[in-house]
Amino acid sequence: MCATCGCGDNTAAVITIPHEHGQEIPHEHGAGHSHDHGHGTDHVHLPVTETVTLEQKILAKNDILASRNREWLEQRNIVAFNMTSSPGSGKTALLERTIRELGELPIAVIEGDQETLLDAERIRATGCPVVQVNTGAGCHLDAEMLRQALDTLNPAAGTLLFVENVGNLVCPALFDLGERSKVVVISVTEGTDKPLKYPHMIAAAGLVIVNKTDLLPYVDFDLEKCREYALSVNPGVEILPMSVSTGDGVSRWYEWLARERGTATVTSLDRGDRRD
Repeated sequence: MCATCGCGDNTAAVITIPHEHGQEIPHEHGAGHSHDHGHGTDHVHLPVTETVTLEQKILAKNDILASRNREWLEQRNIVAFNMTSSPGSGKTALLERTIRELGELPIAVIEGDQETLLDAERIRATGCPVVQVNTGAGCHLDAEMLRQALDTLNPAAGTLLFVENVGNLVCPALFDLGERSKVVVISVTEGTDKPLKYPHMIAAAGLVIVNKTDLLPYVDFDLEKCREYALSVNPGVEILPMSVSTGDGVSRWYEWLARERGTATVTSLDRGDRRD
């Protein structure tokens, strides 16, 4: 059992490229959680200091792998965004719309779910390159899973890469994947106090999208109070209200992506990392 989040590791992560005619090509890469785990119930009797030490080792190992991922991505001028949310907030719908409306850009997607290829099939239907990472009992992606997915996906230089994490606003906050930025998607159906209930995720975010604003007349949600809560946790975070279904506010998302992509490119070239 994972010391940081309690997710099991009895099944390996399976990385799959969705295909036509129901054909699947799974790629198993050993244990899906590359961090150390203790099994059984003995860990219950360990001193708290031992548990903290184990957690630090797990996150330290992940951070090393994330740093390697980040270097690999930067060398290829690939800008990656770690998309996080609770289930049902609209991440996949946002990616579908983004791919269709930014079709002039090279875009690729890595989908993370505990089971099924459903989201990857939705992305594949747009014509975008995609691989699915099924984590089994795992409740988040980690840097090793991303490395394996990158090996399978092999995105072209200059790609805009979206990593749709497992629906969960707790554990993904702890695990750096090597991404440019974390994007948190919440929706107006989830409650105004979401940023206060999940402060670590909001604190780690570069952008908070408040989706489904077309439902504001029908739900008890205070947009300004939600913004205030988010800024109290992360004063520098940008808040972007939008409705993926109607398109209201989506253009601001594209502007944010353009700024991030441009900044990443300039930073890479300034360091002398120009690539063919």
